[in-house]
Amino acid sequence: MTNVLAWIAQSGVVQGVIIGAFCAFLTTIFILNAAARNITTTVNGWSSIPLCGKPENGILVRAACAKALPVVNVLEEAAYWVATVDGSGLKLNGKFEYVIHIPARQFPPHDAFWSLTPTDIVGYMVSGASPRPDVSDRSHLLGNADGSTDIYLQQSAPKEHEQNWLPIPAGTFKLMLRVYLPGPAILDGSYSPPPAVRAQQR
Repeated sequence: MTNVLAWIAQSGVVQGVIIGAFCAFLTTIFILNAAARNITTTVNGWSSIPLCGKPENGILVRAACAKALPVVNVLEEAAYWVATVDGSGLKLNGKFEYVIHIPARQFPPHDAFWSLTPTDIVGYMVSGASPRPDVSDRSHLLGNADGSTDIYLQQSAPKEHEQNWLPIPAGTFKLMLRVYLPGPAILDGSYSPPPAVRAQQR
């Protein structure tokens, strides 16, 4: 057994197989990332892949979608957007404060509900960060006099705007917007979520 292990350790064939497998893995990741970029739509810092979930997708698109969004419905059932940057293209970071301004009657159109959730950069919700992990159409957000609504993304509650506060984690983070049974404006691609705008440095 010792001789076999020694041969494996010194064998150029085995080393070649290991190196080849590693290169194949890197090549696969590169191809899947390129395929995902090719089918991704990005507007106002929000990225979405509306093609994901369709049964007619080829194997490459399916694999790219599985890597980007491991569990995803067809667009007619749910729409997903992810933002890792603000409206100016700068990385979202908890040391800053952000505002998402939603014009009057411009909430995500739906026949079920929508939710906006901050996560760490990997996509996990931050444990114990806040008793309010998201905001949604059921959060009783307060509107402005002109009918618009502002959502405040920051670590501490904004004075006089607590009802519209969405706590964010420290450090870099990302936002996930989900809309279930999306309306026609989402299905035809005419709707885009408004950007997260950096308000001020902490």
